[in-house]
Amino acid sequence: MDKKIAITALSSISALGSVTQEIWNNYLNKNHFLKEHDFNSQKALVASLSDESKDKIEALRVSDIKYKSLDNSVLYAMLTARDAVKQAGWETGDDFGINIGSSRGATALFEKYHEEYLKEGKSSTLASPTTTLGNISSWLAHDLQSEGPELSHSITCSTALHALVNGVAWLKSGMSTKFLVGGSEASLTPFTIAQMKALKIYAENNGDTYPCKALDFNKNRNTMALGEGASVICMETDTSKKVLAYVEGVGYATEVLKHNISISDDAECFQKSMKMALKNTNLEEVDVVVMHAPGTIKGDSTEVKAIEKVFGNVMPALTTNKWKIGHTFGASGLLSLELGVLMMQHQKFIEVPYIEHTVKPKQIKKVLVNAVGFGGNAVSVLLSL
Repeated sequence: MDKKIAITALSSISALGSVTQEIWNNYLNKNHFLKEHDFNSQKALVASLSDESKDKIEALRVSDIKYKSLDNSVLYAMLTARDAVKQAGWETGDDFGINIGSSRGATALFEKYHEEYLKEGKSSTLASPTTTLGNISSWLAHDLQSEGPELSHSITCSTALHALVNGVAWLKSGMSTKFLVGGSEASLTPFTIAQMKALKIYAENNGDTYPCKALDFNKNRNTMALGEGASVICMETDTSKKVLAYVEGVGYATEVLKHNISISDDAECFQKSMKMALKNTNLEEVDVVVMHAPGTIKGDSTEVKAIEKVFGNVMPALTTNKWKIGHTFGASGLLSLELGVLMMQHQKFIEVPYIEHTVKPKQIKKVLVNAVGFGGNAVSVLLSL
């Protein structure tokens, strides 16, 4: 990348919390945040926001009469965006771009309005404007009173990292000097849980200490569980400010579909995206890969095969956060990136507690972050100090 892209702020909300120090402290312990919840007639293990975080969201909802009808996916993004912009020192009326995506969008409102339609035979006035995928970025632009471009998209589970790639493209082109990017997901709803269970990939509550076995390549069943949250970063070309990390390389690739949720046995899409992100990098310099690793048998194994093919005998340390906070769909890539940035800042590797890490980094100066969505929409982002 010929123009240095700096990450000058990062904010998130998830089961880990919404304050950076709290989030890091929760990474340092070996506990997970998956708990069983009732979703109408079924139960499922999920990583939901804490009561304290939910109180923050409700306070935001009632702070403006226009916000009362918004989906949580919008409010999660709004809360984190406010915090990130404040950290970066961006001001009201600044010309910065916004690209916030979501895999599912306004899931809870869709279910609510559809149920009302089935009962009453008509739709609520606000059903359409509050459930469009463009809803998130447009409300953020309104709330932050920004004057730059605002974009939204859904590229399933790699949505947040695709937003980052798009922001990088705008910055490198010179059409913008500052971009807010990220992903938000409020997917802990009955219909979403039912969809994931129908795919036969969901974790079971069978008393295991760690019900989601992401990165355990010896598991004999799928163990994916869902989480919720949002994560955003501020990126800019001004590197004179305080910089959390640099985006050194980005890569992306899409596989030809063989099945609706298919991915090749050695994740060709990941091989291509990682090679693109690492194009100008000595592979021995990469200290850690934060894997997508959703906790499914095929999802985890195909990604590690791709990593082995790319890195050969100079394998970096591998980790993931999905065993702890579940799979947050469109927000997951940026929450993984947050873990990468925190590990670089603190120079501490966060291990997965139930596996033996044969490779541990001596330093953490370069981290590769992976994400992939249904159908093989892969993104890889190389971070450096």
